[in-house]
Amino acid sequence: MHGSATPLSASAASAWLLVLLCAVSGAYCLLRARRADRRARGMAAGEAVMGFGMAAMAVPSGTGPWGPQILLAVCCGASVHALWLLRGGVHHAHHLVGTLSMVYMAVAMTAGSGHGHGQAGLPVVTGVLLLYYAGYVLLGGARLVTAGGVLPVPAGDGGPVAARPGAGGTGAGGTGELVRACRLAMATGMLAMLLSV
Repeated sequence: MHGSATPLSASAASAWLLVLLCAVSGAYCLLRARRADRRARGMAAGEAVMGFGMAAMAVPSGTGPWGPQILLAVCCGASVHALWLLRGGVHHAHHLVGTLSMVYMAVAMTAGSGHGHGQAGLPVVTGVLLLYYAGYVLLGGARLVTAGGVLPVPAGDGGPVAARPGAGGTGAGGTGELVRACRLAMATGMLAMLLSV
């Protein structure tokens, strides 16, 4: 996640692009949280914390001597929040996986003292998370491309999923396509970060 590359190198440029992607995703989720109803606010706020946390983890120059410990504490808090959200339904499970992945990467950062975490992670855990996020990115991308971001629903449900509150649509403070694209962007960022653990 944090290499020793110079600012002009290709790896540093790609790391800064990842920082930008995660920060923009976090900012969008924060805006969603401000506009969302009470039911959707917690999820959007949790995703904002994940986006900003991922941006901090991806900074090529590192997060300083106390950065990994602070990120670990924030990620643990986000995981507790995700567990709380899980009581609202299994559709929050992806958010819990995301926060636990952040905890895992923060532990790897702490073990690697914030520099070159290539050997800090557990290969089996990293492999399982890579498979999960690769599948999520492929399926999520296919849904956005083939269905235009709006999934069909059974007859009598009153319209597409994206139009229903709490399903990531306008009730969550944004259009369904943008919410799905934001989650897809963060999953892609998570996949890229896990490759360096």
